[in-house]
Amino acid sequence: MKYILKTIGSALVLLLISSSLTGCFVYNIGANDVGVKTNKTFIGGKGVQEEVGEPGTLKFYSPFLHDWHSFNKQTQTLEMTATLSRGDRTGRDDMRFKTIDGNDISLDITIQYRIDQSKAPHILQYVARNDDELKNLIIRTIARSKPRDIFGELDTEEFYDAVSRTKQASVVRDTLNVIMEPYGVVIEQVLTGDYRFNPAYQKAIEDKKVADQQVEKNKSAANAAEEDYKRKVEEAKGEVAKMTAEADGDYEVSKIEVDAYYEQQERLAEAIMIEGLAEAEGITKMNEALSGAGGEAMVKLKIAEALNGKKIVMLPIGGGGLDVRTTDINALLQLYGIEKLTGK
Repeated sequence: MKYILKTIGSALVLLLISSSLTGCFVYNIGANDVGVKTNKTFIGGKGVQEEVGEPGTLKFYSPFLHDWHSFNKQTQTLEMTATLSRGDRTGRDDMRFKTIDGNDISLDITIQYRIDQSKAPHILQYVARNDDELKNLIIRTIARSKPRDIFGELDTEEFYDAVSRTKQASVVRDTLNVIMEPYGVVIEQVLTGDYRFNPAYQKAIEDKKVADQQVEKNKSAANAAEEDYKRKVEEAKGEVAKMTAEADGDYEVSKIEVDAYYEQQERLAEAIMIEGLAEAEGITKMNEALSGAGGEAMVKLKIAEALNGKKIVMLPIGGGGLDVRTTDINALLQLYGIEKLTGK
């Protein structure tokens, strides 16, 4: 391997020596570049050639007959800012203009661009000889003029809105692409950075923002209070509905209980009535039975049962005998000693 590298190195040295002796040179096209060849004579056509040198290749040429130029094919950045330690230029380099409502404003802006590789010969012939000329004479000049007009279409309030700034930056990009297309340049992105108003006006805007925030805060508090009131109303409605449902439930339960009790008492009354009728019918039948001859015998039987085991004293009544209407029975019983007998 070392032998091969040594051999290649020796060959390159010999090639360079040979080229210098014969008036030929080697042009190295960078890995991120695209090369453009130029003829200095009419041999093969004088001027810029359409031939494009591929990145990372070596081109042999005679300075008396040809020339080579390169352009970076990667995305490049042009940054214009008020920050002194940043950007493409030292010192303040931000974009200053007026808003549509007349306020002074300065804006940091970044342009990202690249060349159209197929148009590299066109760029060399009609636009710029190298990347620095393309950036500073063409892109910078255009990027500091047209965007002022487009961003100036926003009013002061809209600059506080990131969405509005981003939308306007897209318009700037599209507009610059239309302008840059003949120059062989493609604008990939337009990015906005910090922005600054006149200090006095900036203070007034900030105060207004604070006031607006307070208003929004008060609105939010009012809305929150209203929502809390609505919530409490709904809770009260729910509680009333719950109480109503409970009352309706209690009513239905009570109604069912009352209906059941009424039905029970009604059946009990019917039973009592049936029992009373049966008993009355029994008494009627008994009365019917007692009113006959058998009834008198039954009465005598019951009297006999009642007198069974009782002592009976016979007293003379009527016809000169005892008159129970005027006689003191107790005294009479004492007289006969019946109390003594009954006390045994």
